[in-house]
This record gives sequence, C-alpha cells and structure tokens, in this order.
Amino acid sequence: QVQLVESGGGLVQPGGSLRLSCAASGSIFSIIAMGWYRQAPGKERELVALITSGGSANYAHSMKGRFTISRDNAKNTVYLQMDSLKPEDTAVYYCNANIVGTDYHESGYWGQGTQVTVSS
Repeated sequence: QVQLVESGGGLVQPGGSLRLSCAASGSIFSIIAMGWYRQAPGKERELVALITSGGSANYAHSMKGRFTISRDNAKNTVYLQMDSLKPEDTAVYYCNANIVGTDYHESGYWGQGTQVTVSS
C-alpha cells in the first residue's frame, strides 16, 4: 500500500509564495515520476508540473517561470515552490506519482489534495 500526503497549502496574498510538499510512503520499490495537478472550482483538473526520477522537470505554460518543482529521492518527497501567486492560482493542488511497489507492480497514486487560496 502506498500513500501520498500533501502539505503546505493555505491562504496567501497575490504576489506571495507558498511551498507545497508531498511525501510518499508505504511499500515502495521506486518512484518513476511525481507531479502536481490542480483543480479550481468549476474547472477540470490540470497538470501544473512533473518531475522524473532523473530530475527532468516539465511545467504548464502558465506556471513556467513562477513555479519550481523539485524532489528529494531519499525522502520520497516532491516539492512545489510557488512564487508570484495570482488569484487564478486558487485551487486544490493534488500530488500524483507513478510508483513501482515492492511487488514490482506499477501504479498511479493521488494525494488527498491541499487547498491554495490566493486572495487579498
């Protein structure tokens, strides 16, 4: 069993910053990739950023230059540093990971989500 737990969300003013964390735990053999998605009210879930086991990062166009994804393989943790936040960044942010378990079965996993609200 594998679990993803997000933290770091909250209320921030426009132009402010937040750092999200997502820690994977359980019967993990290896983590192929981890990423962040978000879902705003009335909208579909969208990709924010992802990072592979080799450290290659990709971002959605609107987030590139403001958000930075990183990972600590030793801690099975992925981070999302969010700077210059805008009201339109308000959403529930979800951690996602492709993980090979100790049974060598590869599956995708989702965290429970953490709320990010950008408002004055």
